[in-house]
Amino acid sequence: MPWFVKIEQGIVDKPTFDKYVPAHKAYVQDLIAKGHQARSGYWAERGGGMLLFQAATMEEARAIVSQDPLVQNGCVKYELHEWRVVVE
Repeated sequence: MPWFVKIEQGIVDKPTFDKYVPAHKAYVQDLIAKGHQARSGYWAERGGGMLLFQAATMEEARAIVSQDPLVQNGCVKYELHEWRVVVE
């Protein structure tokens, strides 16, 4: 299954953003349980973060991202890319 990367930047104040982090974490846990191999984190040296996950198609990846609570609640702007693994 292809890998996809959502690279995001927060666009709301920290208290608003932090309000939706527990729901985002629960969403990522659900993706893991469904076999999407999801990982989520933030950049230590600057603002923003990344969600790495597997999906069958770009359309499915877009649907997955659209259900992320951080996206649904307008907390982030993001780019979505298919990531092609070369070496494992």
